Amino acid sequence: MTHAIHFASDNYASIHPEVLDAIQAADGGHQAAYGADATTAAFDEAIAATFGEHALGFPVFNGTGANVVSLMALSPRWGGVVASEHAHIHVDENGAPERVGGLKILEVPAPDGRIDPASLNRYSPDLGDEHRAQPLVLSLTQSTEVGTVYSPDQLAALTDRAHALGMRVHVDGARIANAAAALGIGLKEAAAGADILSFGGTKNGAMLGEAVVILAEDLRESLGRDLPFLRKQTMQLGSKMRYVSAQLTALMTSTDAAGDALWLRNARHANEMAARLRAQLAPLAATGTVHFTQATEANAVFVEVPRDLAGTLRESYRFYDWKPGSTPETVEVRLMCSWDTPVEAVAGFTQAALKAAGL
Repeated sequence: MTHAIHFASDNYASIHPEVLDAIQAADGGHQAAYGADATTAAFDEAIAATFGEHALGFPVFNGTGANVVSLMALSPRWGGVVASEHAHIHVDENGAPERVGGLKILEVPAPDGRIDPASLNRYSPDLGDEHRAQPLVLSLTQSTEVGTVYSPDQLAALTDRAHALGMRVHVDGARIANAAAALGIGLKEAAAGADILSFGGTKNGAMLGEAVVILAEDLRESLGRDLPFLRKQTMQLGSKMRYVSAQLTALMTSTDAAGDALWLRNARHANEMAARLRAQLAPLAATGTVHFTQATEANAVFVEVPRDLAGTLRESYRFYDWKPGSTPETVEVRLMCSWDTPVEAVAGFTQAALKAAGL
């Protein structure tokens, strides 16, 4: 059976065979529920090896759950969360952090997806004002929702500024593997300075499942004690946790002959396909037919295209409109690549675009 390849989301991708093998290996027989099993013990070891011996990981069902649990763990009910105008927690989670977590999202502008440390000054005067949600958490996304990446220096400047203001830092790492691969660093370094991480697996070859990872050593004892209760209360505790744990462990520990972990191999390929896609669309940009709107630093290409061109391409491919274009006749679209995007699909899409444009 032939499956169509689309560019709408890396959530469209299939499950990596090594992840399926890990699920199969975890299957069979009775094992203790709720994480008291050998597979989850191996996950705990992988988290410590990947993020530092003081790190603690808690598997959850999905990214929204990981974000909500992380933010609730870092903030009291009167807290506010400073986040980018593009942040998934702000625009794509149906108000879950606010409705479920009781936390006010405090938006700051981020034209290229990255928050500027100076923008934290917008809410810092509210500290101590009982009439205002207290800006006690900074949430940033690595890689960002528009496909850009925080460099280690940018990350350090932002997290240092937040900590100086008395804020804790959360990283939405739904695509942290893509950021790390782009930067040529490890997962730990791609979230350096953060206190807690939503570690993404689904967009990087897993079937389902993410993890909340406590990174700050000074929070290990308190959150290590409290977070299991919070995870259960927010309906993110899986009884057959071994199947989620197995997937995340495979991403961190399954290596090839060169010693590269599965997370890196998957993310590297997705990033390479996005770079290829952008390069092959370059002739359209050269003629002014399309306009790239963001740098392509991870696995996403953002491009403004004529609406009629987008309509023609949609006859064969799925992709999302991001926002209206600079004129009524154009629209900005997002093109996502994934671990299983083949070179042939990129070529097919770009050839279709060139043909539709008369090039």
